[in-house]
Amino acid sequence: MILPSHLSVGDGRLVIGEHDTVDLAERFGTPLYVTDEARIRENFRRLSGALTAHYPKVSVLYAAKANGNLAIFKTLASMGAGADVFSAGEVALALAAGMRPESLLFNGSSKTPADLALAVEKGIRVSVDSPDELRQLDATAARAGKTVDIAFRVNPAIDVPTHPKIATGLATSKFGIPAGEILDAYREALALEHVNPIGIHCHIGSQILAVEPFAREVEVLIGVARDLIDIGVDPAFIDIGGGLGIPYRRETDRAPTPEEYAGAVMPVFLRGIRDLGIEPELWVEPGRWLVGDSTILLTRVNSVKTAHKTFANVDAGFNLLVRPTMYDSYHEVVAANKADAPPVREYSVTGPICETGDILAKDRMLPTLAAGDIIAVLDAGAYGFAMSSQYNSRPRCAEVLLADEKAALMRRAETIEDLTAPMVTPPWQA
Repeated sequence: MILPSHLSVGDGRLVIGEHDTVDLAERFGTPLYVTDEARIRENFRRLSGALTAHYPKVSVLYAAKANGNLAIFKTLASMGAGADVFSAGEVALALAAGMRPESLLFNGSSKTPADLALAVEKGIRVSVDSPDELRQLDATAARAGKTVDIAFRVNPAIDVPTHPKIATGLATSKFGIPAGEILDAYREALALEHVNPIGIHCHIGSQILAVEPFAREVEVLIGVARDLIDIGVDPAFIDIGGGLGIPYRRETDRAPTPEEYAGAVMPVFLRGIRDLGIEPELWVEPGRWLVGDSTILLTRVNSVKTAHKTFANVDAGFNLLVRPTMYDSYHEVVAANKADAPPVREYSVTGPICETGDILAKDRMLPTLAAGDIIAVLDAGAYGFAMSSQYNSRPRCAEVLLADEKAALMRRAETIEDLTAPMVTPPWQA
C-alpha cells in the first residue's frame, strides 16, 4: 500500500505525523477521528503556491462543508484563507475563526430570509442563485439600509467525470443560472438599488480527477465576463469554485497535482483577462484537497465472523463515515496495530448500524484480524465527520488534532445525554 507522506509505519504500527495511532486509540478511545494539522498547512501552501506562481491576485476560500470543525477553520484562517459558506452555522464558524466577512462567499440554491439578512448584516458577499433570490436580497438590504456585493452563480452545463450526486455544473443541476440566461440576471441587478454585482461564480462538482473540465469552465466564465463588460459590469473577482480530487486508491488513481491543475486553468484565465483588459481576483474553493488526506478514522474490531465471507465488525459505521454507503466510495484501510504484517485474508470491514449497506471497506486483503485490533480508515477528513449522524441513537465520536508532538481534542465525544438534551416532552406526556 502507498501511504501519503504524513503517514508511516514504526514498530509495526501506523503512525500519523509523530503519533502512534494505537496509542491515540488507547488514550482517546474509539471510534476516533485524528487530523494532522501540519498536513492541512502543507496542502494549503502547495495549492495556493501553484496558483500564485502564475498570478498574484488569488484568494483561497475553504469549502466549509468539507469539514466544519472550528479548529480546522482556525488553521486555515491563520494561513490567510476565506471560506465558501452554505449556512448560518458555517458563517458563525468562519467568523469565530477570525476570517474577515469580505473573505466569505455565501453560496447555495435555497437560502432562507434569515440567511439573506445575516449576509447583509455581516457584510458578506452573496452568490445569488436565481432572479427570485436576487429580488429578495435587494428587499432585505433595502430594509437594512445597506448595499450588498454579489456574484451570480453560473451553470456552465459541463459534464464532469465524477459521481452524479456531486456533479454540480450539469445542465440538469439544481445550482446556478444557465450561462445563456445569466446576462439578463446581471441586467436586473444593475437596475436595483441595494445589490452591487461585482463578481462571477461557478462550481462544477467535486472529486474531479481530470483538469480539462476546469479549463472549459474558465473558458465559459471568461465569455460571461466579456458580456458583462459590454453592459457595464467590471468583474472584481471570478470564482471558479473547487472540485479538485484526491487519489483515494493511491495504487491506481491518477489524481492531478495542484501544479497540473494550475497549468491547465491559469493560461486560459490569464489569456482571457488580458484580452479583456481586466485584472480581477481569482477565487478558488478547495475543500477535499485541503483536508481530505489530513485525517484518519480509527475504529476497533468488535468481532470477526465468517459466513459467506469474512467480516471484521468494527465500532464505526456509516453514522460516522457515510461516503462508502452513500456514494460507493473507496477508502483504504490499514490494520493500525499490524501495519507491517503481510495481508493474508480477505475481509469486509463492517459497522454496527442496522443496515445491510453499513460497509466501510469491502473485500480487502488484510493481516489476520481479531477482536481488539485497530483499523485505520484513510482519507477521512473531507465529508467524514461533517456528514455524520446519530442514526441508531449512537453518539458521535471525538475528534483529535495533532500539531507536531502535541495531541488534543478538538471535539469531545457525544454522550447519551447529548442525544436527549434537545428533546422536549409534549405536555400530554408529562
